Amino acid sequence: MTKAELVNTISNKLGVEKNETQKVIEAFMQEIRTSMYNGDNVYLRGFGSFIIKTRAAKTGRNISKNTAIEIPAHNIPAFKPSKTFVEKVKSKVEVKN
Repeated sequence: MTKAELVNTISNKLGVEKNETQKVIEAFMQEIRTSMYNGDNVYLRGFGSFIIKTRAAKTGRNISKNTAIEIPAHNIPAFKPSKTFVEKVKSKVEVKN
């Protein structure tokens, strides 16, 4: 599902104009981004958590030059779904082969 499809679905379910729904979704995503830029995790009970993970420093390889490069420690955003969310997906969604 794309953001446009999400806006259409929510707009139809709530009977709200699409442009208003899009503003709400954009504001929601911006607040999550702003919180994470400030180093704060975002917890949504029953859905999941947007958390900041720290990756350790490591040595990588530049295969075109055959040299070692040092990759410094850094933070990345991550999403951790709630247990109830994971269980519903496990029980309802078929495994694709």
